[in-house]
Amino acid sequence: MTIEEAIKTAIDYETRIRDIYRDAADRISDPAGKRILQMLRDDEQHHVEYLMDRLESWKKTGKLSDKKLESTIPPVDTIQREMEKVRAQMSPENRSGERGILSKALKAEIETSNFYEKMVAELPNEGQRMFARFLEIEENHIAAVQAELDYITKTGYWFDFKEFDMEDL
Repeated sequence: MTIEEAIKTAIDYETRIRDIYRDAADRISDPAGKRILQMLRDDEQHHVEYLMDRLESWKKTGKLSDKKLESTIPPVDTIQREMEKVRAQMSPENRSGERGILSKALKAEIETSNFYEKMVAELPNEGQRMFARFLEIEENHIAAVQAELDYITKTGYWFDFKEFDMEDL
């Protein structure tokens, strides 16, 4: 795959995920959940804009600039601390609709992350650098969505750590 094809494919992935978060934020009533989804939506929109800019630059110059991609989503350790605060405020109502939305978002984030991982392995150096940053950001998105999903599904896991054991009950 060429760098131009990779950027165009990445734009498709990022647009799809942005739309998932946009639709989810419109459908979720919980203020904390809505805020998280809106933040993820905005971050994905920023990715689309960044990629479109990189594509334009690539078409004009045949090079990718070193313009750093920023993210509004914090690192995993920060997400963990903030989700503990959110967790204390969330109501225990039925969240089956949110589970479906978050499961769809998680699947899309994992697919996108897998694509970026492949690009890091296959593209020349400048493409690797750009997509390595996307991979890092997507891993934080996965952690945020997984944390929310783990909480609302009451699986006994929080960020892949066991919270409780059903055999102990």
